[in-house]
Amino acid sequence: QVQLVESGGGLVQAGGSLRLSCAASGRTVSNYVMAWFRQATGKEREFVAVSSWSGGNTYYADSVKGRFTISRDNAENTVYLQMNKLKPEDTAVYYCAAALFSSGFPTTAPRYNYWGQGTQVTVSA
Repeated sequence: QVQLVESGGGLVQAGGSLRLSCAASGRTVSNYVMAWFRQATGKEREFVAVSSWSGGNTYYADSVKGRFTISRDNAENTVYLQMNKLKPEDTAVYYCAAALFSSGFPTTAPRYNYWGQGTQVTVSA
C-alpha cells in the first residue's frame, strides 16, 4: 500500500505562486504514475496534471497548461506541483494520486487507487 500526504496549500493573490508537495510512504513510488486533481466547492473532481513513473512524460489540463508544472523526485519519494500565475478559478482542494499502470497515464480520477487527504488552495482577486 501507498500513503500520500499533500502540503503547501494556502491563500495567495491572483498572479502569485504556490508549490505543492506530496510525500509518499509505505512503498516506493518510483514505478507509479503520479497525478494531481482538484475539486472546487460544489463541483466534481477534475484532472490537473500527470507524470509517468520516470517523469519523462507529462500532460496537463488545458486550464493550467503553461502555468503549472508537475515534477517528481523518486529518490525522495515525492511529487510536486509548481503553480504560477494563479487565478481565482484555481481555488480548490488539491489532491495527489498514484497508481500502477502497465502503460499510459490516465486523466480520470476513478483510474487512481491511492489518494492524499487534500490541501486547500485559495486565490483571491
